[in-house]
Amino acid sequence: MLRKSRQKNNNNTFVMTGAETEDDIPLGERKTVTDFCYLLDKSKQLFNGLRDLPQYGHKQWQSYFGRTFDVYTKLWKFQQQHRQVLDSRYGLKRWQIGEVASKIGQLYYHYYLRTSETSYLNEAFSFYSAIRQRSYYFQVNKEDRPELVVKKLRYYARYIVVCLLLNKMDLVKVLVKELSEEIEDYTQRFNTEDQLEWNLVLQEVAAFIEADPVVVLNDNNSVVTISNRLQEGSVPPLEQGMVVGQLILADALIIGNCNNQVKFSELTIDMFRMLQALEREPVNLATQTSKQGTMEPNEKPAKRENPHKYLLYKPTFSQLFTFLSASFKELPANSVLLIYLSATGVFPTGHSDYEGPYDFGGVLTNTNRDVVNGETVQKRNQAQKEMHCLHPGDLFPFTRKPLFVIVDSSNSTAYKNFTNLFGQPLVCLLSPTVYPKSVQDQSQRGSLFTLFLYSPLLAFSSVCGLNSVQRGLWERAQEFLRKVYRDIGQMLTRSRTIDQAFLQFFGDEFLRLLLIRFVFCSAALRLHKLFRESQSFPESYPELPKQDTVESSLLQKHILELATMLDVQSLFWDDSLEAY
Repeated sequence: MLRKSRQKNNNNTFVMTGAETEDDIPLGERKTVTDFCYLLDKSKQLFNGLRDLPQYGHKQWQSYFGRTFDVYTKLWKFQQQHRQVLDSRYGLKRWQIGEVASKIGQLYYHYYLRTSETSYLNEAFSFYSAIRQRSYYFQVNKEDRPELVVKKLRYYARYIVVCLLLNKMDLVKVLVKELSEEIEDYTQRFNTEDQLEWNLVLQEVAAFIEADPVVVLNDNNSVVTISNRLQEGSVPPLEQGMVVGQLILADALIIGNCNNQVKFSELTIDMFRMLQALEREPVNLATQTSKQGTMEPNEKPAKRENPHKYLLYKPTFSQLFTFLSASFKELPANSVLLIYLSATGVFPTGHSDYEGPYDFGGVLTNTNRDVVNGETVQKRNQAQKEMHCLHPGDLFPFTRKPLFVIVDSSNSTAYKNFTNLFGQPLVCLLSPTVYPKSVQDQSQRGSLFTLFLYSPLLAFSSVCGLNSVQRGLWERAQEFLRKVYRDIGQMLTRSRTIDQAFLQFFGDEFLRLLLIRFVFCSAALRLHKLFRESQSFPESYPELPKQDTVESSLLQKHILELATMLDVQSLFWDDSLEAY
């Protein structure tokens, strides 16, 4: 739906009045139009070439992006400086200016996808916002050209994606209402075949907005938008003299292949949450640069803020393996590769005498195969392994470098059967495989396990059946959780029996927070009265020492205090020892 469209070129066409001929047009004005046409053609050519660039690898695309930015910067400034001549001699329309601004917005958005620098989202937003404020596409509805209206609809869809990523939820709701009206007008005026597609876009974004199970309310009961990106002070600092690894999270593959999960623009809600858990709060680049006009990508912040990410929606095995290999190849020294898998489970059909890394199933990779009740059905000789599946054994070659794996799946426990062949740091955090019915019924709105890794308080409130929390209480609970996180951090680093792999990852702020949130999730679910089966608790490879961490009496005390604060203490075991 959001595919790019090509415009027809205006090749040096001049607008003349009365008996005027082309020779009567002053030479300077003719040159202005010719130069503009050249820049316009060049910009379109470069933009269309972007789709031919490889999606993986850090180096190949940068110089091409730089050239494209450069031409668009010149084009944008040129039309600003010569607007009057272009209006009178070229017949420049406002929607054409809007198209240039929209392309620049797309460039910034794609630069964000390539670099994971959230500041470029703000740049994309500023261009998309200007298009709406200046009504560049306003006249499109008066022209009898459906392809122009489609440009406007695509602009809205792209603008909504950027606003979602920047958590501008109030604006998203306004844009969705406007898009809905535009689609209605479009389908009434033109007898088009894409009406169902556009209505599906509306349904998807509406479901996406409503996906959070709990809302935070102001005193006047208006909804407060809460950001869950990494912020100053949100990660417990390392204690003085604490010995942890110096590894840095450099690359992350975020893979979404869950059936029936809320999605918008090739982002499932789980992918959306995890990508934010791996980003710092965006900085507005306008405050960092004194230059006016378009900011070129080489002016990025000096310090790399976020790990680089690949977002893979329903990849095939070969796509996944290609991106994984590219990430592995380009991983810098002393760096970590993170793989996040949110995917439907694939289960083995029988047991072989020898149970190796391909005998436990894994998670689904994409194919045009039948899926029954959310789980794949085998249709071949039982001795053969499932092809369209990422098995634990498929990841073995990549354990030659530090690897941090998160699996959120109904068959996550397949990844307990790992072997650390090369002695490099390796940790797998694995979701529960069975949930109580009340939680399972919510799975379309995203997994509870990923929700805990994204926002522990949101997940805790959700699993306690709360639909809303007042802002003052939310902030007090968040402040209390910061203290809990500090205590969990000390439990992990002071344990004498913990596997060193956990500590080797603990120096990186993103990984430290994920590990702490994982421990909190495990401890909270163990105390919750609805979670009674062992499959309903998260697991890890290597195993954590339970008494020092997820079953620590201090942590259990904290969880009961939090439950009391939210007035849901009756849902938790007061003396957890009675539960076993």
